[in-house]
Amino acid sequence: MIKGKNSWLNEVNDIIRGASGGFLFGIPLLYTMEVWWIGSYTEYSRMLTVLGCTFVVVFLLIQTEGFRKTKTLRLIDTAMDCIEALAIGIICATCILILLQEITFGTPVRETLGKLISESVPFALGAALARSFLNGDRFQSPSDQEDSSIGKPQQLVYQSTINATFADIGGTLIGATIIAFNIAPTDEIAMLAAAISPPWQLGMIAASLVISYGIVFVAGFTNQQQRLQQQGIFQRPLSETVMSYLVSLGAAAFMLWFFQRLSFGDPWQMWLSYTLLLGLPASVGGAAGRLLA
Repeated sequence: MIKGKNSWLNEVNDIIRGASGGFLFGIPLLYTMEVWWIGSYTEYSRMLTVLGCTFVVVFLLIQTEGFRKTKTLRLIDTAMDCIEALAIGIICATCILILLQEITFGTPVRETLGKLISESVPFALGAALARSFLNGDRFQSPSDQEDSSIGKPQQLVYQSTINATFADIGGTLIGATIIAFNIAPTDEIAMLAAAISPPWQLGMIAASLVISYGIVFVAGFTNQQQRLQQQGIFQRPLSETVMSYLVSLGAAAFMLWFFQRLSFGDPWQMWLSYTLLLGLPASVGGAAGRLLA
């Protein structure tokens, strides 16, 4: 029974790792209107062609990388993982497109499928490359980290905690700014903001927090175990996630102001809507920045 439970937990962890890799790789394309438009008039035959080509590429990537901690060796296992990566990509793209109101109950079936297949491609590729994105083997193990703190004066331990906190803030700011810099000057934010109501804005906040938490503390990238054991200012998983999200929102708001998408004369509701929309990809970039900090 315990063995079966552990296998299910490992499977869930692998799926979360694949989804996290998908978000790291595919989130910028979700904010590209050209992809929405292409998907809206794509023929069924072309959709099948895109799926087939994606399957081949993902299959080859999983043969060398993949989203599981152990490398797949048998072709049948690779094929199953490939199908799973495609499913992860489609589900992730579906959730975000619904959240962005690019897919609604009134969207025609062909347009829905076209958008989903077009947007799911980078997510599937990201899932297939998840293990190679940020491998934790090159980082110090948690036991090494604990041993290195033994015998240190309390002042040095405190200073180390402060340094880690500032490193996380800096990493979040850099990662969020890089992603927001590429999306803020486009027209997509204004277009999406026109369709987003307050309940969906709350959904954007929840999605941003859940995705960034999953990337940093669940997916198994880099020094995850060390992060779970950290103490001090904002160094616990929940507080660090919330703090980093607020930093990402700040970076998003600044980028919108920098590219003159917002001005100080605009109403606060407009600032809030635009910032929350850009805050989702910015928080994903911030999570990646923290992993590298």
